[in-house]
Amino acid sequence: MDAQTGTSTHAQRALITLRQRILSGQLPGGTRLFEVALAEELAISRTPIRAALSQLAEETLLERAKGGGFVVRSFKLADVVDTIDLRGVLEGTAARYAAERGADAALLERAHVVLRGIDAVVSDQSIDMDAYSALNSEFHLLLAHMSGSDILQREIARVTALPFASPSAFLDDHTRIDTLQKTLGAAQDQHRAIIDAIEHRESGRAESLAREHARAARRNVEYLLSHEAALREGVASLALLSN
Repeated sequence: MDAQTGTSTHAQRALITLRQRILSGQLPGGTRLFEVALAEELAISRTPIRAALSQLAEETLLERAKGGGFVVRSFKLADVVDTIDLRGVLEGTAARYAAERGADAALLERAHVVLRGIDAVVSDQSIDMDAYSALNSEFHLLLAHMSGSDILQREIARVTALPFASPSAFLDDHTRIDTLQKTLGAAQDQHRAIIDAIEHRESGRAESLAREHARAARRNVEYLLSHEAALREGVASLALLSN
């Protein structure tokens, strides 16, 4: 392994480790991160640590501190709501473009395959959330691609890179299967309606449905935050939020 490859590998390891600590709440908002201390703890040089911290700042999980260095960001409920709303606007536009311009037949066929996969996951008595999240993310990625707009795809990718704005955010807790099946079932109905509107070239309906789909995610996080702490246990994305 040459020096450049080694640095890249170490930077990736540092990135994954630090991102996981932030998303789990192990490194809460306001925590100052120091290159030297992290390099010693992870037993790697400062260069890959610096690269990982810069990447996390690009992902908005960190912000540059006055005087240098980085601090873990704190997010308020308003940040979450605004970002989810923005995703809804962008995905609504993607659905409208897809209906107006005519979505690629191969993308539509793949969307139906994904929908059948989600049906199978949701109908199972023991829901595989990893499988659901992967299929749900693929559906939303297909929706962006159906727009036929490279610019729109890039902006959607930028927004959904935020952990609390991804399509499957705040669905980590799968201890209440009955409630989860109802929630995911309703989301699946919306998925199917969005594709139906696109296929029938109903641009206004497609846009409205996609926006409403995002609003459902917003209501879900508002519900979680308004109830007792026990209801919020196991939802890792909530660890990013400050009081």
